[in-house]
Amino acid sequence: MIPLAPYANQTDFGYSMQTTMLGNLAEHGWSQHNLFLSADLVLALAAECMAIQSIGGLKLAGVRHGKLHEVTTNIRGDQIDWLKTGQSLACDQYLEVMEALRLVLNQNLYLGLEEYESHFSFYAPGTSYIKHIDRFRDNDSRTISAVIYLNEDWLPEQGGALRLHLDGKCVEDISPLACRLVLFLSAEMAHEVLPATRNRLSIAGWFKRRT
Repeated sequence: MIPLAPYANQTDFGYSMQTTMLGNLAEHGWSQHNLFLSADLVLALAAECMAIQSIGGLKLAGVRHGKLHEVTTNIRGDQIDWLKTGQSLACDQYLEVMEALRLVLNQNLYLGLEEYESHFSFYAPGTSYIKHIDRFRDNDSRTISAVIYLNEDWLPEQGGALRLHLDGKCVEDISPLACRLVLFLSAEMAHEVLPATRNRLSIAGWFKRRT
């Protein structure tokens, strides 16, 4: 059962987190933050994702968009469901946090971000997403990509890392541990999702500017 009581307010990120986040994005193009969300909120979001999966509500994700959209599981194997305002208390709390983050990014980096969209992302064992970037060739609205992980007690040997390709010279593997946030520049940071040995849950999202 997803708790019905409100979760603790998490829209004040604190000076230290903001400084680290903004500095890393500006200098390196990506930033990682552990314990970004509370454990109880992450637990509720994970439970909601699995409840949707259990009734067949998650759909295989595709690549490209518009008329070129297609499902190609050898490229991308996750199943998704887009988050909507009002679908649950947990989702509303999460979207409130990300709206506050949008304002912080705009106030400090002058990105002109106007909206945030996101979906649950479920990778069954053995599935993956090959190297890609998040911005479409014919639509440059996606500006900052954001991933929140929902996996309790994740061990490195279980795989499932987000692999960031940094300047084409080296890689950074980030384990999908619960409460962890990763931000990166949508148009510049090539990345991939490595296969795991257990179910891998996350919320993938994008801060978008007007095009």
